[in-house]
Amino acid sequence: MFLIRTLHKWVGLILGLQFILWSFSGAMMALLDTDKVSGATSVREPAAVVIPAAVLPLGQVAERIGQPITSLRLKPLGSAYVYQAATPTGVRLIDAVTGAPLAIDAGRASALATADFSGAQAIASVRRITEGDVETRKLPLPLWRVEFADPEKTTLLLSEATGEVLERRTETWRLWDVFWMIHIMDYTKRESFNHPLIITVATGILWLAISGLILLFRAFRPSDFSYVTEPVARTRAAIASRRR
Repeated sequence: MFLIRTLHKWVGLILGLQFILWSFSGAMMALLDTDKVSGATSVREPAAVVIPAAVLPLGQVAERIGQPITSLRLKPLGSAYVYQAATPTGVRLIDAVTGAPLAIDAGRASALATADFSGAQAIASVRRITEGDVETRKLPLPLWRVEFADPEKTTLLLSEATGEVLERRTETWRLWDVFWMIHIMDYTKRESFNHPLIITVATGILWLAISGLILLFRAFRPSDFSYVTEPVARTRAAIASRRR
């Protein structure tokens, strides 16, 4: 029992520090403005784009793509409509009217990001991302990272294949992400709460709870419950004496 008590004390101290980190990080994530975390405050309402009266017929679309098409979508992109075709080699974009191929380069990515950003600040940087990091997580690569010069350093991550805004990052999100990292104890990728470290800590907490119950029952004696047992005993004795 001495060994259990000693281990319970020191394991409780170590895990208690982790409990403080969990409580603090969870509280901070809850206190941060969710709209700023998601970047919702920087979203501009999309401008209405009129569908062209005459778009390229599907037969000509197939000719321009020049590959088998597994799915085809007519969608607005910026100020025009495009055909987005999925092929065995990837996504292809062509102008819905002229059939001209479209590529999402730095200039087009900047224009799309500016049209999607509600602020008046200029673009601070444009970078093509080919390797994942804590900001891109598991987003499909390559993509364009367009950062604006606003106080939140709002960053839009756009697909190089489709031109769509995949995610928005802000300074508030970056702060939230640090607390998220601490909360799930994933200090590298910041995306998994099912890894050896947190499983080990969870196992330690389970042991701490079980050992605490053992020590709890061992710490009590019958006399500790006398304020409950004695009135019950007197009541039973009184009932028994009346029946005699």
